[in-house]
Amino acid sequence: MANQNLSESLFKPRQKHQETSTLVKHRHPRLIVGNYNTLDGNSYGRWYRMINRLMWIWRGIDPFEIEEVLCRIAMTNAQRSDDNLLDTVVGYRKGNWIFEWSHQAMLWQQRALQTEQTAEAGSFWLKAANLYSIAGYPHLKGDDLSQQAVVLANKAYENAARCSDYQLRKIEFKLKEGGCVTGFLHLPQRPQGPSPTILVCGSLDNLQSDYYQLFRDYLAPLGFAMLTVDMPSVGYCSRLRLTQDTCTLHQQIIHQLDDIPWIDHTRVGVLGFRFGANIAVRLAYLESKRIKCIATFGAIVHEWLNSAERQQNAPVMYLDMFASRMGIYNVDENAFRLELGCYSLKKQGLLGRRCSVPMLAGYWQNDIFSPKEESKLIAMSSMDSKLLTIPATPVYSSFNKALQETSQWLKNKMG
Repeated sequence: MANQNLSESLFKPRQKHQETSTLVKHRHPRLIVGNYNTLDGNSYGRWYRMINRLMWIWRGIDPFEIEEVLCRIAMTNAQRSDDNLLDTVVGYRKGNWIFEWSHQAMLWQQRALQTEQTAEAGSFWLKAANLYSIAGYPHLKGDDLSQQAVVLANKAYENAARCSDYQLRKIEFKLKEGGCVTGFLHLPQRPQGPSPTILVCGSLDNLQSDYYQLFRDYLAPLGFAMLTVDMPSVGYCSRLRLTQDTCTLHQQIIHQLDDIPWIDHTRVGVLGFRFGANIAVRLAYLESKRIKCIATFGAIVHEWLNSAERQQNAPVMYLDMFASRMGIYNVDENAFRLELGCYSLKKQGLLGRRCSVPMLAGYWQNDIFSPKEESKLIAMSSMDSKLLTIPATPVYSSFNKALQETSQWLKNKMG
């Protein structure tokens, strides 16, 4: 019952918590609606958060369960910080985003606790981990309730691993500024010695525990180990801030891989999603002797960071997420735009130069965050590249095919 007690102690009544959408202030507040893409979901007029049904379902959440939770949030008459936004209920109570998703997670957690160490229990724990992760989404710095949900997500994820056929090892990586961060190393079944390893650089709004499906269905069958680490200011890396040297954390991790006996440090690839692709590409330039290949999906490396028009069409939650990662809590639009431009790898003098590391760049048509030109820029910068077009429909089969093709490409390049 330790997990149940942990839930109660984390979420017991305390002083009034600041509601998520109020953590970042904008000089000129605005609301953009109707944006859609596979990796980020929809931005509706009545929700602060982007509703990412497709990826939540891909991670194993039942679509009816998603609608049930969203309905509970939408139907409450509780006080909201913004009456026009459904997911802004103040306080940890019914109707609050974090409360409702955490409540749903606790139902699966209870089922897991009632089941012995079986594969079924493992699937229950994994559902709980994913639901706790959604509860904390988009994981803004200073969101106390979100951070408590993240603690429970990580605990549930570790419990899921104990019931799995695969091994999960928590690895502590030392930081040059002091302290450590925790990464998850997922090992394939019956590895024959140290395994070739894919370092996953996730989106800014994800936890490292959100990528189990990627490991189980695509990387493990090809004999890969998967190493994950949270993005700066998220999860185990919550005390870190995202800087213009975007890959500094992952660079330090790569330098410590030869000390980990389960990893073949001579065969390391990197897979980056969204802003994680920025980190992956930067690593390819700065650590070309340690990285065999990289692959990116929906990369954010230049165009969106450098385009005022594209930023103006971005949902507020997305802008808040970037600001939070950078440690900015009072946003002046012009200054913020200049700051974002500094994260462009083209402006930094990297993209556009020839790189010896093989690169695959996958993109969706009409992606507001990552147009085709973004992926072409990545592909053109590598002496051994592949440009991968991912059809928008049918959504799941296209995404599945792209992940299969990318995983096989990584295997071929790793040797």
